[in-house]
Amino acid sequence: MAGAGAIGCFCGGLWAAAGFPVTLLGRARVLAPIVQNGLRLTDFSGMDKVLPRGSLSCSEDPSVLAGADLVVVAVKSSATAEMANLIAHHASPAALILSFQNGLGNAALLQDMLPGRDVRAAMVPFNVVSRQEPELDSEGVVKGGPVIAGFHRASSGGIVMASGPGYWGRRLTLPHMVISESEDIAGVQWGKLLINLNNALNALSGLTLVEQLQDRRWRRLMADQMAEALQVMRAAGLRPVSTTPLPAWTTPYILRLPNWAFTRVAAQMLTIDPLARSSMAQDLMLRRATEVDALQGEIQRLGHATGTATPITDLVIRAIRVTEKKQAGLPMMEPSLLVR
Repeated sequence: MAGAGAIGCFCGGLWAAAGFPVTLLGRARVLAPIVQNGLRLTDFSGMDKVLPRGSLSCSEDPSVLAGADLVVVAVKSSATAEMANLIAHHASPAALILSFQNGLGNAALLQDMLPGRDVRAAMVPFNVVSRQEPELDSEGVVKGGPVIAGFHRASSGGIVMASGPGYWGRRLTLPHMVISESEDIAGVQWGKLLINLNNALNALSGLTLVEQLQDRRWRRLMADQMAEALQVMRAAGLRPVSTTPLPAWTTPYILRLPNWAFTRVAAQMLTIDPLARSSMAQDLMLRRATEVDALQGEIQRLGHATGTATPITDLVIRAIRVTEKKQAGLPMMEPSLLVR
């Protein structure tokens, strides 16, 4: 797992629990609790797995890439080029490189920097949040001292990866993590991007995802932003593949429904943990740079290329940039501030 953040630790941990030899390549602040006390994985469905220390390898040294048959890239978009250089210097040319990243351009950048290698994009639909779990003794009593590193999957969905040789989707599928393959991974990624555009709105709202979705004002803004993005995609001749049972073009209509109707429809499409927030919200809470350029930025660039106006997208990008510079956490913004 090249980039052991929330997604990397969660997916890598599930594979390790299933018996795969897994190495987490990441930063000491993330890896140290895992090395010292193990790893706990939970999710909205009640799954609860504890991996004792030593269940998987952890390293800050990129030379560990040399022994990998599969390298899953899970770094932020801004670190893709740096990771590609590390893979080029250390990983076997025969290893599959699989991008678990947000946005559209990461797999293409990896392919450009790693010519001749099997590089594939993937779409990870679920949200994972970091939690520090107290260490318990044999009787379930909280111990003092360090805590177990915990990662909680807070929404539903199966991973989709680009199809290719090796039956990798089938080989990597677990009871709690289904991975399918698609001949149209670009369409799947554009469909996921539409949903991920809400990452920024959720971050600006300061609300949990459930609280935000229960507020029709935010849903209407989400719908308007998505409709704008769909218009840009149509102008570019793109056809997003929905990550839900309903076509992508229907989602803005569903978001605009009254609360009672939206709740009934949404319950059949997606499961979200009551405490879940978007990854961009987590970035702002930790005073880190966001991936808005890989999300709203893609729509803005496509709008410029097709001559299609993107006023909502432009406002959201500016609001995120201002919030990043303030380094003050979540802004708790009202949706009316993002309407022209």
